[in-house]
Amino acid sequence: MIGILIVIGSLTVLFFAPDSLSRLFDTIVKEIKPVVVDTFLTSEVGIAVIASVIVGRVLERFGFTDGLIRLFVPIMKWFKINPAVIIPSAYNILGDINAAGKIAGPILVKAKATKAEQKIAVATMIQSPQSFATFVLGLIALSIFGIDSFLLILLSIFAPLIIVPFVLSNTIYRDTKKVTLEELPRFTPKTTMLNTFFSSAKEGTELLFLVIIPAVSVVFLFIGILKFAGIWDTIETSMAALLTMVSIEPDTGIVSFLVAPTLAVAQLADLAATIDPRLIVGSFVLANSGLPIYVIIGQIPAIWAETSDLCEREVIYASLIGILIRVATACILGYFLTPYLVV
Repeated sequence: MIGILIVIGSLTVLFFAPDSLSRLFDTIVKEIKPVVVDTFLTSEVGIAVIASVIVGRVLERFGFTDGLIRLFVPIMKWFKINPAVIIPSAYNILGDINAAGKIAGPILVKAKATKAEQKIAVATMIQSPQSFATFVLGLIALSIFGIDSFLLILLSIFAPLIIVPFVLSNTIYRDTKKVTLEELPRFTPKTTMLNTFFSSAKEGTELLFLVIIPAVSVVFLFIGILKFAGIWDTIETSMAALLTMVSIEPDTGIVSFLVAPTLAVAQLADLAATIDPRLIVGSFVLANSGLPIYVIIGQIPAIWAETSDLCEREVIYASLIGILIRVATACILGYFLTPYLVV
């Protein structure tokens, strides 16, 4: 029945407005082409995505992830929280949010983490970039605007791994308990360095061509449809006003939320030097999170529902709490930290 209605509707449109479909496709193509072709395929951004994955996997091979987890686990013991809570967030620092859920979910279950602690793990994981490429391209943007990155990274990437579990365990998710992990898994791959280089290059290429570009194309397809229908300008204006109010550059903030943070920080570097540095700082913090929104309400719940004790709805709620905390972090750091960061 639906198919018949679509056929009748299409024929009606072709009869009364024969050029409407061509104008619709032209609008869609004009939305997708500048991003996919000009940004990812023919500029340095695509190469930067692949290179950043290689760097991230090499750091992981040298034990960066293991070192980070072993630094933060004792802190969770002081807070009387199951130490396994920090594992997905620390693993995700190098930017693999899907693998973080697949690996950390079973560890949390084995460590007998309560549901509250598993929700804390999800909300805290959202504070880390879902792609290491986002982090690297963000550093480039910060350097262009003369913003000191050391203190910003310390307070926006590493500090939330401590602050968020502490705050949530004393407010929303209070069913926590102090336990001792019998055995802390090892996260450093045992692959050879040569294999690490080539497999990470392959992973980076897959990330670019099989994840980022398809996702960007789909989202901009819908934006093109909304723009053709005359709806998008109203949505964009409303979102821009809200983001500016919380110290986030509106254009790149919208891209972070809806499309891809990797694209957002790439566009951030191309903004005029007259942009208020507070907006740059806020945009950097927001982009280095679990966004875009379809990852938060789609990929993360699907993975965690399979690997942990949580259902998809519980994961979505925890993820949304995490992104609200991230927006608040962007606002606070944008307004109050920026004066100390501008070189």
